[in-house]
Amino acid sequence: MANVAFLGLGVMGFPMAGWLSRKGHTVTVFNRTRARADKWRGQYEGSIAATPAEAARNAEIVFSCVGDDPDLRAIALGPDGALAGIRRGAIYVDHTTASADVAREIAAAGAQRGVACLDAPVSGGQAGAENGKLTVMVGGDAAAFATAEPVIRSFAHNVRLLGPAGSGQLTKMVNQIAIAGAVQGLAEALNFARKAGLDVATVIDTISKGAAQSWQMENRWKTMNDGKFDFGFAVEWMRKDLRICLQEARNNGAELPVAALIDQFYADVVGMGGHRWDTSSLIARLNRHDKG
Repeated sequence: MANVAFLGLGVMGFPMAGWLSRKGHTVTVFNRTRARADKWRGQYEGSIAATPAEAARNAEIVFSCVGDDPDLRAIALGPDGALAGIRRGAIYVDHTTASADVAREIAAAGAQRGVACLDAPVSGGQAGAENGKLTVMVGGDAAAFATAEPVIRSFAHNVRLLGPAGSGQLTKMVNQIAIAGAVQGLAEALNFARKAGLDVATVIDTISKGAAQSWQMENRWKTMNDGKFDFGFAVEWMRKDLRICLQEARNNGAELPVAALIDQFYADVVGMGGHRWDTSSLIARLNRHDKG
């Protein structure tokens, strides 16, 4: 069992830190809003720190999961950030979906302090976090990964080292690019089926047994068809992720015409008031002129 810290108790971090506590690790948490940390301690065993540096001070492994690059820089590199308090030889594991640049920046800052830093974004959404079944894509030092992996598996069922610092974030970008295309394809297919007068349930039951099958089809077709969009990752966060993907593509020369187009479709969804709808709400912009 390890002495760990967890920084950031949002919809993902809250249950992830909870799993660490359930599995018997000694957990110290930090959250910018103290009430959220108090709520966490009301459900799990652990202690609360006033700053990221304080939370990190006695930890063997420090975990974080926040919103975007600026949040991550503040919680990791700020005057009271994790690296200001972390001890030499500890490991810093960040689960934020952020840029590869900030992952490398944190890794370099950690190396100067004798701290190995792993960028480790996750896939599986809120349900995956709550069920302890996340996929974790990791970049960084192999020895540090070997030490951290058993602890990460407290809330994950698939953990893989992909390469040096930044590789985890780059892999998460691949994941989001693939998801965007799959969701848009499913949205168009469902909309087409309905307009063609087909029985959508029968159509999906048929084609999901063939080459069109996907996780999105299996898990989202019905809620998409019913216009229910409160089952997962929010549109505003997907737009943040696609922004990171598109910026990286500009740097490496990759072409992402479909991802760029779908990002604009998500902008339409936001304009419809759907910034907190889940990513499957792409179908809403196709259905918006339907009368029934």
